[in-house]
Amino acid sequence: MSDSWFPRWRAQTGAAKSVVAPDERLAWPQMFAMGVQHVVAMFGSTVLAPLLMGFDPNLCIFMSGIGTLLFFVVVGGRVPSYLGSSFAFIGLVIAVTGYGGHGPNTNIPLALGGIIACGVVYALIGVLVSVIGTKWIETLMPPVVTGAIVCVIGLNLAPIAVKGVSATQFDSWMALVTVLCVGGVAVFTRGMLQRLLILVGLMIAYAIYAVVTNGMGLGKPIDFSIVANAAWFGMPKFSAPVFDPHAMTLLVPIAVILVAENLGHIKAVSAMTGHNLDRYVGRAFIGDGLATIVSGFAGGTGVTTYAENIGVMAVTKIYSTLVFAIAAVIALVLGFSPKFGAVIQTIPGPVLGGVSIVVFGLIAVTGARIWVVNKVDFSDNRNLIVAAVTLVLGAGDFSLKLGGFGLGGIGTATFGAIILYALLRRKPAQQAAL
Repeated sequence: MSDSWFPRWRAQTGAAKSVVAPDERLAWPQMFAMGVQHVVAMFGSTVLAPLLMGFDPNLCIFMSGIGTLLFFVVVGGRVPSYLGSSFAFIGLVIAVTGYGGHGPNTNIPLALGGIIACGVVYALIGVLVSVIGTKWIETLMPPVVTGAIVCVIGLNLAPIAVKGVSATQFDSWMALVTVLCVGGVAVFTRGMLQRLLILVGLMIAYAIYAVVTNGMGLGKPIDFSIVANAAWFGMPKFSAPVFDPHAMTLLVPIAVILVAENLGHIKAVSAMTGHNLDRYVGRAFIGDGLATIVSGFAGGTGVTTYAENIGVMAVTKIYSTLVFAIAAVIALVLGFSPKFGAVIQTIPGPVLGGVSIVVFGLIAVTGARIWVVNKVDFSDNRNLIVAAVTLVLGAGDFSLKLGGFGLGGIGTATFGAIILYALLRRKPAQQAAL
């Protein structure tokens, strides 16, 4: 690696070796193609998260590009990562704004103030890590804690997904059809098609819904007039934040979840690339925090590093950080198309709800996977109690209030897991299971 802020990105033809390192690049046409692939990989989740919170998905696509470029600059092009809409915010944003699940969220400014506050705390944690290192984070949040926190995000969101498709029997059945479409793509396809299981499954379910409603007259038909009436090019619709103390205190704890998530992603990329990226963890937290702050001031969701894009790197063995700068620019261009945003708005509620069921379930299972990969010992009562209590607090949406400070289910579970582990780790480990 070079001593300068940015690497030199040596040209790599791909003939010499199959792996393209973070400080290497392919020919520019191939780099562009890889950039498009990363945009497609992040697209499903970056659109789904804002739709579930009532945000403008077009603006969030635009801000994901801005956030990724900002992250790219802060880490000096050393950490390959794409920043997209974070699912960790969904439950608490809905709680803060009282969003009903359909159409634009009229209380978005309240959430934006909280998102910005969360970004500030996140960036400050990054500054602290840059000064004293990551060992304290790894001590506070070992795999049993991070796995439980990630799992809780999915479980806490589960009632939202089910409620969203329970208005009519038609909606419920179409949600199940969507689940089958996504599952079919996941199991019966291969290669890149399989990597894009959410997006491809959604498109198939969308087509089936259109045939059944617009073609056969069942259920609520899709209104394509908004697409016809939308302009091809236009500025994203920005929103200004409102800094409400209650909303801010409710959303700030999400910073802890983002820290755990980002740290896990960087460790994964380090393992895949063979490059030790620990020295850039502080910068990565700062970059992600600043990207969240900027997104909040513009009217977008909080952002995080995306596991979907790490998956693409694992498949392609192309880790060049320049690919993510290209992907970010492509996202910016898409953000300037209202017609593109209008197409997103036509996604039927039952289809979106069916995809949500799958995505939230995958998040929960990802938490369990952290336990498996790190060989968490559940014969140790300390681990058993921490995981058990965390899951129930989060899934049951256990809330706590102390004066003007309040924590929702995800926040309570997050801090509960960290504090409980810190208290119990002082006790001798009990090897016999309860």
